[in-house]
Amino acid sequence: MPKKPTEDLNPSLDQMLAQLSTARSGEGAQAVPVSEQRCGLIAIVGRPNVGKSTLMNALVGQKVSITSRKAQTTRHRITGICTQGDTQYVFVDTPGFQTRHTVRGTAALNRNLNKTVQATLSDVAIVLFLVEAGRFGPDDAQVLALLPKDRPVLLVANKLDMVQRREDLFPWLQAMQERFPFAEYVPLTAKREGDPARLLDIVRPYLPQQAWWYDADALTDRTDRFLASEIIREKLFRLTGDELPYTSTVVIDQYTEEPPTPGKPKATGLVRIAATIIVEREQHKGMVIGDKGERLKRIGTEARTELEKLIGQKVFLEIWVKVRSGWADDDARLRTYGYE
Repeated sequence: MPKKPTEDLNPSLDQMLAQLSTARSGEGAQAVPVSEQRCGLIAIVGRPNVGKSTLMNALVGQKVSITSRKAQTTRHRITGICTQGDTQYVFVDTPGFQTRHTVRGTAALNRNLNKTVQATLSDVAIVLFLVEAGRFGPDDAQVLALLPKDRPVLLVANKLDMVQRREDLFPWLQAMQERFPFAEYVPLTAKREGDPARLLDIVRPYLPQQAWWYDADALTDRTDRFLASEIIREKLFRLTGDELPYTSTVVIDQYTEEPPTPGKPKATGLVRIAATIIVEREQHKGMVIGDKGERLKRIGTEARTELEKLIGQKVFLEIWVKVRSGWADDDARLRTYGYE
């Protein structure tokens, strides 16, 4: 009997990201003539919870997109940048295309997420269509129907380590090729060392020769303020699990950087962040706060610890919880909360 795959068989994602960051440090720092540069936008698309954000983080070599088991964790177009040699890869992690509108009061939010996916697909050089290896369901099919036929689409079969019998993939692959004219088929495990680098090598020839859009050491086009809201939201989802409904979000009310003492390193500076967790109902507020405020305290502690690692400074973080019924079905309020 084949051995059931476990997380212990492969390096953890944190270990792999550390290795990637070390291996890539300094790459792109040497001047590359503009005439030799390659650059292009690469969309990572797929149904909710298929591993898009995990793949994005692995490709970039640092966490730029949040992850959790809750579907629709990613709600914005997140750009991750990786510069290697003569090539700058500009990845876009899109929200999972929302094909199920069963949650009451989320129509406007779902429309916004789907519009983000469709807008992204209109201006990319290449598309990575992410599915689970050996699986293809109705939600995958609805996303596949949106993919452009006038540019390369790569079928990326993720979670290969969970496939017990590799020979079973051949009939599945043949069926997938009949569904869509994929330019390439790339089986991988996003968390396994070496697989993201192999995918980069496959993607490179599809990117046009043109000047880079960002500095060689850039990792994302998002601000630290935006990343702060995302990290708090990730901790919120991870620590509430299925208790908290999908309709909750985080708004940054204040983000202030206090400079370090003259003559001392940046790490002696302080970033003050005030954030509000928005929920739909009063009982949801209680879920977030927890018994004697313990859950909210833990959300804040874990978010602050990760933010300090990300920005390299001490962080003072305050979080409040407010009830705003109907926010997910209100277009004006969505714009106020930062949804494009």
